[in-house]
Amino acid sequence: MNPILQKSGLSVVGLLVAGGCAVGPAVAAQAAPVQGIATSSSDRGGQPDRSAERILGIDYQAQPNFYYCGPAATRIALSAQGKALSQDEVAKLLGTTEAGTPSALDTTRVLNELTGGRYRTTEIRDAVARPDQVDKLRHDVLAAVDAGRPVVANIKGTAVDTDGNPHSYEGGHYLTLVGYRDGGDTIRVADPADPALGEYWMSLPKVANWIAERGYSS
Repeated sequence: MNPILQKSGLSVVGLLVAGGCAVGPAVAAQAAPVQGIATSSSDRGGQPDRSAERILGIDYQAQPNFYYCGPAATRIALSAQGKALSQDEVAKLLGTTEAGTPSALDTTRVLNELTGGRYRTTEIRDAVARPDQVDKLRHDVLAAVDAGRPVVANIKGTAVDTDGNPHSYEGGHYLTLVGYRDGGDTIRVADPADPALGEYWMSLPKVANWIAERGYSS
């Protein structure tokens, strides 16, 4: 069986405690929906300048409980494409339960149902992303963001952003990749479980290793 089917996303909002997790409060949307691309890059001959910064305009909304990371991340991706759904509506389409959202196959399926079928699922089966898998993630993020399409990633473990802040999701998590800079060496992450930051930058290899043994929809 394809191992991607075994990887549910179950994130922790709040503090880890013995025997489970403390669930953080629901957080309302922090900004009105913004469509299109918010970017500081300059287009050259109709092609984006990928050495500059390029960030998609999104409607960020934090997940309201520990198991809604999949619906929240998918909803963020949909908001950049003019689709205004609630997290409950997206959760129903994804088949999300208290056990989480089954896999990146489900986020791809729902994104395609609602946006016209351009998304595909890519799995990183290795425990650590190989160089070719890192390069493919770069290619996929660049292509998706340039097309106005955020990437939804199923991740697990701990990674540190460019400001030195650790982000730990040992039980699994979904988040949204919404931009890039430095030719894709650095990726903009919209994290529905971290309303204090909302968005942050992380190096491409760290994002790829976060996805390792799971997958992403691009």
